[in-house]
Amino acid sequence: GKAIALTAAGRVEEAEQLEAYVESLDHEESQLRAAAAATALDASWGRGPERLVAMAADAALHGDVRSSVEGYVAAAAEYQAAGADVLPADALLRAADVVLRVRKPEASSVDQLKAGAIHISFLDPFNERALVEQMAAARVMALSVEMIPRSTYAQKMDALSSQANLAGYVSVVLGARYMLKILPMMMTPSGTISPAKVFIIGVGVAGLQAIATAKRMGARVEAFDTRPVVAEQVQSLGAKFVQIDLGETGQTAQGYARELTPEQVAKQQAGMAAVIAGSDLVITTAQVFGRPAPRIVTRAMVAAMKPGSVVVDMAVETGGNVEGSQLEQVVDINGVQVLGFGSLPNYVPRNASEMYATNLTNLLSDFWNKEADALVFDGERADIGTACVITRDGAVVNEQILARYNQSA
Repeated sequence: GKAIALTAAGRVEEAEQLEAYVESLDHEESQLRAAAAATALDASWGRGPERLVAMAADAALHGDVRSSVEGYVAAAAEYQAAGADVLPADALLRAADVVLRVRKPEASSVDQLKAGAIHISFLDPFNERALVEQMAAARVMALSVEMIPRSTYAQKMDALSSQANLAGYVSVVLGARYMLKILPMMMTPSGTISPAKVFIIGVGVAGLQAIATAKRMGARVEAFDTRPVVAEQVQSLGAKFVQIDLGETGQTAQGYARELTPEQVAKQQAGMAAVIAGSDLVITTAQVFGRPAPRIVTRAMVAAMKPGSVVVDMAVETGGNVEGSQLEQVVDINGVQVLGFGSLPNYVPRNASEMYATNLTNLLSDFWNKEADALVFDGERADIGTACVITRDGAVVNEQILARYNQSA
């Protein structure tokens, strides 16, 4: 039947009555709000340590928005005030036509979804074959937000980049928290304190933000990336780019660094060893999309740093860049603290939720077809759907994912 909508005024109306209301809204909001009138949205809180939600309170719509927000930094009352109906997660999943989530779902959650439901979240489809095939068998249309292409048009939907931006900032703040010295130079009557030396390994979105944050905090910053093309970006932020000749490297069409050969990794380690030994704070961000993170900093390299120095391994959730790093632990290696905290946007959950909610709002508002009452990727923007839709109509449909599965078969 028709979805029931809770309006901002607190009145319960049928979806058909709400359609007249949404026509009066601003153009940029009307399409998404009309979609909400016919769709139950699950802004489900992530499991485990996750503190983010998929829909911030100020993004809640005047449609049939139902949310499970327990544990979030915002109170449920904020969602109710914005027009959302706050319900237990289990009841929500069984009724929802569209599920917006932060992390990948548990298998038991997939079993609760109805056939034809749309599920949008981080999914890690390269490494979660069993989960992806379960979603296909359940006839769920699964979208993986990390697969959204890094194109100019899709920037406003790029959740991977928005969260990496915040993670880069948090990595510097956490590093400063554990260091035994301050980041900026200070000239005082008691003497001059030299600035801390910070070394950033990997200059993607997170790395660039880490550079900018460390510079704003007064540190002396150096950075390295396997893609020489990013040297100008590093220098534009006031940092020094460390040159290491690795031979042919390059990047993918999406801008990600290509995986290095074992010989290139050895060259990189040798070139970075002296820089790491002289640094007060090292932040590693190197990841290869869809594969385990490369191990580029050895235990011996960490042990060569001054006692009291800090290493932040931002890739710890995918295996780690630093030998000896452990997920959600601080490991002491010869007096050097190695931080292995995962999901760094969790440290700034309000901003992270707002940014993630905006990404999902943009995705839905651009591609929800009111006439078809469905999420439709067509025309010149069809490439976005081709990239991020993983399962549909009972099958795995993403060619890139299918190719990986066939390789491992």
